[in-house]
Amino acid sequence: MRWRRKKKEKKPAWILRLAWRLGWKPGRVMREVLEWTEVLIVAGALAVLIMTFVTVRMHVPTGSMIPTIDPKDSFFVDRITYYFRDPKPGDIVVFRHTERVTVRSVEEGSIADAAGVESDDWLLYLNSEPIYSTEGADAYLATLLEGVELRLTVVGGRQYDLGIKAAGQDSLEDLGIAARERRMRYVKRLIAVGGQTVQIVGDDLYVDGEKLDDPRFDRNYYSNDPRFRYGVEPTLVPEGHYFVLGDNSQNSFDSRFWGFVDEKDFIGEPYLRVWPLNRFGLMR
Repeated sequence: MRWRRKKKEKKPAWILRLAWRLGWKPGRVMREVLEWTEVLIVAGALAVLIMTFVTVRMHVPTGSMIPTIDPKDSFFVDRITYYFRDPKPGDIVVFRHTERVTVRSVEEGSIADAAGVESDDWLLYLNSEPIYSTEGADAYLATLLEGVELRLTVVGGRQYDLGIKAAGQDSLEDLGIAARERRMRYVKRLIAVGGQTVQIVGDDLYVDGEKLDDPRFDRNYYSNDPRFRYGVEPTLVPEGHYFVLGDNSQNSFDSRFWGFVDEKDFIGEPYLRVWPLNRFGLMR
């Protein structure tokens, strides 16, 4: 007599078993609903884990990385690589960066309130210093001597007279401004890492005094914009930070303007272009 292995019965969905433990006996239709609910919860959790630790899809809305990445190219970013190795010069990197700093709220009775600063104002300059982050604005304010006149410029060209700097006014919060940052994913090419010195001479890049002649750096790099603050003169990259540029440096908002990328803000590197179809393929 041939013995047949008894087919293992499928266990009920965990959400259904939880309902039974709580004393609820759902009918056939509700059981189906609960089982599908479990499927959706598991799928959603997997999607969050993948997007957080494995890969993310994005695109570049500008021409800052032409010809390597065209505007509207859509590609996947590998988030795993930099768990196992450090970024190195020449890599195309994706990182989080502050796109704008705006006023979240103004403290009643503060200097900013008296000057008329409004919520949602997009901060551009403190005196003549561009505001690219709250940290940068605070650092600049802390360097100003007492008695210096403070002026705040916002989008639209409006200026607020904040009066004379007094003792203890070393941050935007000290002026009564609670700021918030809008952060976005940026894509640039890594040029230099912490401890290296970078400079643009003519159209060429020099790191630690040596010209970068690798084909990945075969671009015309610009250094003649008066708004550039980094890389025009020999610039030491702080430890734990990176200097990045767009391949199309004439049309790129990058380290020349706002300085360095903190290693904690790195996300990964692009590896697969999926759109447009005629450019589909690996990017490394």
